[in-house]
Amino acid sequence: MERLPFLYFKKTNKTGQNLFKGAFLAAFLLLAVTARAQIEMVMDDHADQHIFTYGEIQCLEDPKGTLQFDQVSSGTGSAQFKDSWSSTPQNYDIGSVYWYRIRIKHPSLTQKKWILEFFDQTIDDVTAYIPTASGAYQSKHFGALHKFGERTYHHKNFELNLDIYPDKELTYYFRVKSHQTADIIIVLRSVGWFIQYALDEYLLFGVFYGMILVFSFYNLLMFLAIRQRQYLYYIFYNLSVAFYELCNDGVGYEYLWPNSPVWNQYAYGFALCCVSVFALMFTDKLLFVKTNAPWLHRLIQAVIGIRIIFFFICFFIDKQWFNYKFLEIIPLCIAFFTGIYVFIRGYRPARFFVLGYSFLFVGFMIKLLSAFGQIDVGTVGYYSLSICFILEMIFFAFALSDQVRVLKKSKENAQREMIRQLREKEKLKESINVRLEKEVRERTAEVIDKARIIEQQNEDLNHANEILQRQAQEIMRMNELLEIDNKVLQHDVEKVSRDRIMSTEVDFEEFSKIYPDADSCYRLLAELKWKQGYKCHKCGNDHSFSGRTPYSRKCTKCSHEESVTAFTLLHNIRIPITKGFYLIFLVYSSNGKISSHKLAEILAIRQSTCWQYSNRIKKLLAGRPRKNKSENGEGWSKLLLEDVHVQ
Repeated sequence: MERLPFLYFKKTNKTGQNLFKGAFLAAFLLLAVTARAQIEMVMDDHADQHIFTYGEIQCLEDPKGTLQFDQVSSGTGSAQFKDSWSSTPQNYDIGSVYWYRIRIKHPSLTQKKWILEFFDQTIDDVTAYIPTASGAYQSKHFGALHKFGERTYHHKNFELNLDIYPDKELTYYFRVKSHQTADIIIVLRSVGWFIQYALDEYLLFGVFYGMILVFSFYNLLMFLAIRQRQYLYYIFYNLSVAFYELCNDGVGYEYLWPNSPVWNQYAYGFALCCVSVFALMFTDKLLFVKTNAPWLHRLIQAVIGIRIIFFFICFFIDKQWFNYKFLEIIPLCIAFFTGIYVFIRGYRPARFFVLGYSFLFVGFMIKLLSAFGQIDVGTVGYYSLSICFILEMIFFAFALSDQVRVLKKSKENAQREMIRQLREKEKLKESINVRLEKEVRERTAEVIDKARIIEQQNEDLNHANEILQRQAQEIMRMNELLEIDNKVLQHDVEKVSRDRIMSTEVDFEEFSKIYPDADSCYRLLAELKWKQGYKCHKCGNDHSFSGRTPYSRKCTKCSHEESVTAFTLLHNIRIPITKGFYLIFLVYSSNGKISSHKLAEILAIRQSTCWQYSNRIKKLLAGRPRKNKSENGEGWSKLLLEDVHVQ
């Protein structure tokens, strides 16, 4: 409706009569503007259909839903109708009732029968007020809340037969109430054109759903052959898309649940949930997201969980929330971004996936923008999402085929490599067999020759064995006597060695024969230190096991590890332990009288080091009574167990 110009009256000294005339003029202008004639549609046999748009259809919003037909068809109610500002008006506030009216000029003569059709089959309830020849109106009720069998035509859309009144201009009123946003697309069609259009439309529906079934059956066979779950998810995704389209275009209500109008109101919510969930599951498996992008895998799993929770919230709390279809763009964008990300990361089968989702994204955006009235769309735009679903399925099929091709190529490469390796192994096996056969023949000849020689030698050996057996018996008697002598001799040698060590005349070379290396020194020190058993210096525990260093012990209770030199004279020694042993022996055997210079000369170490250690030993000797050197030869070795902290 055009905007009324602002009327401004100056304050004058004229009489009240002039003021009354001004007010009357303003009221007259207001009525002239509001009563502007609605654009009428002229019925013509040369045009088989006409879609009412813009000024041809006027709207009136009834927020409380209390207006009656008499109120909106005459008086101030009729003046409140406004021209549609878009080509496709909608019930923008689903809580309100909307009234629509159109004007049709009937022809003087027509050879055709005409109908009015509501293109959006999701409208809950429509009350049509149809003018009659007498000028009165008759009402007709239809909509998605009514059973399908009550319709005039068994067609997915709503149709009304029109009676023709020659040369008359008639106004048709429609009261619309719907729980979801609906497109009020009113079309005037001839019956012949409607039949042709309906047949073509149902043919296209058959092609659409047939393609979905063919794709699903093909991928079912692929799943049974390959046993990869992405094919199963793709089947469920295709069937979910088909289920949503059945709900959206009314074919499901016509053929599957014609007597369940309540289910028909919310079936699309379940279908959309399945579409989103299976699309994300298919994306995750097809693109190997768990391997190629673990963080996206976790995001997809979270979105699947949230989407399922949202469905149950809508179903049990408020079914009106099913109308927020635009939220489906979130899983769509996540799947689209995942495909792009994985493709950039080098996974080539993702390219067809990205192309498929590109078409679906375009179709979704066209549908979303048209739902918010941002763009005007025709028949192609109305079915844009279905068309894009088909394109998406085709490219998804390419993606699955490409994945199979990549896997097949990888398998073929692996098989070729395996065949090559088998051939090389076969060649190597043949060469080895030839060489082995040659060696076997040579060895066989040698064995035969040797066998002859051995046979001759065996005869000689048998004769020699008889002699040796007699000698062996004699040797056994001699060995028994030698073993007794060896034991006596070994005891004497050990005694002489200990006595030699206690003598100051033993040099380092001879001393090293008794203790040749550090291991023998550590072993002696361990035997002396733990001769009476182990006891932990930290907790007093008497059980231990071997530590990390040689001959160390580790407490089984507190895990304290004690080295073999700890709490001995050799603790933290900085010279080879063999020389430390000899140094202690020299100082002990000389009763501390040997000088540090002499020790440095004998041991080939610094004089200051010799002085430090000899001084410590001398202090230990001064603080304890002198033992007899012949006391089992262990006088100097017992000095090893003196605590290192004794000064």
